[in-house]
Amino acid sequence: MTKEEKVEYWMDLSDYDMESADAMFETKRYLYVGFMCHQAIEKIFKAYYSKLKEDAPPYIHKLVRIAELAGFYDEFSEAQKKFIDTIEPLNIKARYPDYKANLLKQLSPQICQTLIRETKILQQWIKEKLS
Repeated sequence: MTKEEKVEYWMDLSDYDMESADAMFETKRYLYVGFMCHQAIEKIFKAYYSKLKEDAPPYIHKLVRIAELAGFYDEFSEAQKKFIDTIEPLNIKARYPDYKANLLKQLSPQICQTLIRETKILQQWIKEKLS
């Protein structure tokens, strides 16, 4: 697979996950809105990683670490870093029963709308860097 094909692969997965976040919101499955937003950002980060590096993206889910390893973490604004910190735990908390009940109480429709909006903004920001 060429570098361009790898980037496109990760971008397609990111778009799919973003569509899934929208679908979860529409069906009021708020717990998974945050999870899918995390997944969309993780995969767009891996697309950017693939553009910048010769090796494959690491098999990790920590957003900050992916960005650091690829060398683009310092490009983020403070607001973007804060958003990344907000969605970082949603990957894990949506997976484990101990966290699910508490997380579900925190994810109101309004919070989920904000997560989706901010995810799309960050995703688009990375896409612009990829073009």
